[in-house]
Amino acid sequence: MKKLPIGISTFSIIREEDYIYVDKTKEAYELITNYKYTFLSRPRRFGKSLFLDTLFEIFRGNKELFKGLFIYDKWSFEKYPVIKISFSGDLRSPEGLKNRILDILKRNQDNLKVKCDKNTPYDSCFEELIEKSYQKYKKGVVILIDEYDKAILDNLDQIEIAKENREILKSFYGIIKDNDRYIKFVFLTGVSKFSKASIFSGLNNLRDITLSPPFGNICGYTQEDIDNVFLPYLKGVNLDKLKEWYNGYYFLKDKVYNPFDILLFIDNHLQFDNYWFNTGTPSFLIKLFEKGTYNLAKFENLKVSENLLDAFDIESITLETVMFQSGYLTIKEVVRKRLRSEYILTFPNLETKISFNDYLLTFLVKNTVIKNEIQSMLIDIFENANLDKLKDILQSLFASIAYNNFSNNYIQNYEGFYSSVIYAYFAGAGFDKVIAEDVTNDGRIDLSIFIDKKVFILEFKVDGKGALEQIKEKEYFKKYLQNYEEVYIIGIEFDSKSRNLTDFKWERVK
Repeated sequence: MKKLPIGISTFSIIREEDYIYVDKTKEAYELITNYKYTFLSRPRRFGKSLFLDTLFEIFRGNKELFKGLFIYDKWSFEKYPVIKISFSGDLRSPEGLKNRILDILKRNQDNLKVKCDKNTPYDSCFEELIEKSYQKYKKGVVILIDEYDKAILDNLDQIEIAKENREILKSFYGIIKDNDRYIKFVFLTGVSKFSKASIFSGLNNLRDITLSPPFGNICGYTQEDIDNVFLPYLKGVNLDKLKEWYNGYYFLKDKVYNPFDILLFIDNHLQFDNYWFNTGTPSFLIKLFEKGTYNLAKFENLKVSENLLDAFDIESITLETVMFQSGYLTIKEVVRKRLRSEYILTFPNLETKISFNDYLLTFLVKNTVIKNEIQSMLIDIFENANLDKLKDILQSLFASIAYNNFSNNYIQNYEGFYSSVIYAYFAGAGFDKVIAEDVTNDGRIDLSIFIDKKVFILEFKVDGKGALEQIKEKEYFKKYLQNYEEVYIIGIEFDSKSRNLTDFKWERVK
């Protein structure tokens, strides 16, 4: 069997050394025959760099690398001068970014055998490189830029540096538009989508294919890929469980798996684990959660506007947008309302749902021993429906939270905070299903927890009374009576001063 291309984003190595390659050249062909300036945003470890390197080899005319692939007999494989830019290294200061740009441009000069007289400043050097490459090869220049946003994302913890780096990149990318007459094709990719006004003010003709249905599968593995390419590597694996763990990313075509998850799952002897999540920690997301009045439980079914997903800038970063663009949320459904579109977001799969919630708890509780003990006890309590013990566990849970992590006072009276914490505990523990604000005929249930053939309905009140009575009055439980063997209702009331629960009642209704 072919080797697994773990961590390999060089197309020529994959093809020449007999690694698995899932053919994305149909999307490449459609892209380069229909567009000149293109942009793609995808989460990290999703195959963006490999796709960009595939374009690199197409425009270098290396036809033999594509034998047996879709594009092989459809493209002329004419050779073009290619400028390839990948941001990495020290980008933690404006000076470091400028030096990195100059190093990249020097390497491209060597590859293209073009010598620029103006090595500084960086924008003049870039402009000269484009023009001289066109003059030398008598053909339009191809520009491929990977991780276009890294110099900004790496500095979101130091906003002033991020702003300075943004201005450097704005000037750098502006050179592309000014040299349109020398250019054949441009492709930029990264994790985030910053607004055109903030970075691409000069590139107002840039075509964003991030949520273009024809290119929805441009990165990631489809179910068809799993069935046709990876099945020999998955002997004995429960494919439904594989789908539940790693599938679910949706960019308006088919649902796709993160390639990194599938490759690591196979390489680690078919063990289910948090492979993608563990490659990067969402610390910046936690800081956003800390500052805002977010209810994490609502992220199972989060409604956002088209504008919120479209782009963001440093001065106006929202948690929902960053979670979507970085891959912790994905599109569940698109709702069309006349000329407007709304998006329903959710966690893409079990890996991201469990991992993100568990990470949030680690931030809140700090003491991982206590966190793990509470999660273990919660599983035992709900498996056995031993709810008399739940009150003490919940009091221990909230007593363990480091409230001084929070710079504002919303936790003292914001019901969503308490709901978020409880939701995170259950979701992070891996319960069968946890649903926030489940719709009934007479309102929404704060939290529904499912395990085996049992369902538990939770209602929360902050500085108020009658949580259990509300469930009874509105008969939230009726929708579950037919399909579950045991149905329980639980009312939990919190006090904003003590920041803990003051009353707890439960009943079994079936």
